[in-house]
Amino acid sequence: MDDDLRPHPGVPAYPYAALPMAPDAAPAANPGPARRRARYRVLRSLLALVAVVGLVAAGWWLRSGEAPSLPLVTQPTTAPVEAPRTVPAPGFEQADEPLGTPPPAPDSDSFGFIARQADGTTPVAYDPCRPVDVVLATDGAPAEAEALLTDALDRMTEVTGLQFRYAGPTDELPGSGRAAYQPDRYGDRWAPVLVGWRTPEQEPALAGEVAGLGGSASAGPAGGPLVYVTGSVTLDGPEYADLLADGDTELARAILLHELGHVVGLAHVWDETQLMAATTRGGVLDFADGDLAGLAVLGAGACVPEV
Repeated sequence: MDDDLRPHPGVPAYPYAALPMAPDAAPAANPGPARRRARYRVLRSLLALVAVVGLVAAGWWLRSGEAPSLPLVTQPTTAPVEAPRTVPAPGFEQADEPLGTPPPAPDSDSFGFIARQADGTTPVAYDPCRPVDVVLATDGAPAEAEALLTDALDRMTEVTGLQFRYAGPTDELPGSGRAAYQPDRYGDRWAPVLVGWRTPEQEPALAGEVAGLGGSASAGPAGGPLVYVTGSVTLDGPEYADLLADGDTELARAILLHELGHVVGLAHVWDETQLMAATTRGGVLDFADGDLAGLAVLGAGACVPEV
């Protein structure tokens, strides 16, 4: 029942601090504070803290030792008013089995997960029995945005087995306070994943050397597993304008893939040979073995038709 949906408990907004590294330094096992350097682009994980809760219908009965002052009414005098839904009807486009198969996972442990299930081991992931729709915010997007996004989504489908689907442009603006359920814009379903570009003035979390933000919101039935239901990627518009003007489309693509890695559930790692490292020198332009191993696990999540 949708009335029993529960949110992911207590996820902090920025659990992974991104620290730039000096040019010849190796990542330490327990890294301490480091100075920012303008030449490095910081890739920060942003978890969308969206309250995904169901309305619980409760019957309240007045019990008192005194006689009621008004006559008891046993039948309603007007039609009952239904409370507005706060979550969609469950099972939108839900199939009976996963729509794709994750690729074989490389032998690597250089990956981490943003959130885990109650067992402390299994990661929270998207439901593989339904497509992951993605929309493009047109406000502030570069001319190359649609081509960049569709290429990145094809790659995400390839490395996870999840079926990413470009659903077209939207007038929705990116932002950290995004609602997971927007029936007036997207109908009775979870909102699609949103990808867009902002300036640091429009999105203060992009200030400094931060190149992008990415994360997802999760929900699940009472007593059941959590699944990600929607997410967002917000990229630094001026930074992208510079990259594309310089013809550096590979690095622009790599930053987008990194943030989509956060959307599906990958955390930062200190291994700088992985795309999910917290900083980039531009030398890693696609998912490496550790990233791919984690993505294969995230593509094999549970199917949860109750959500």
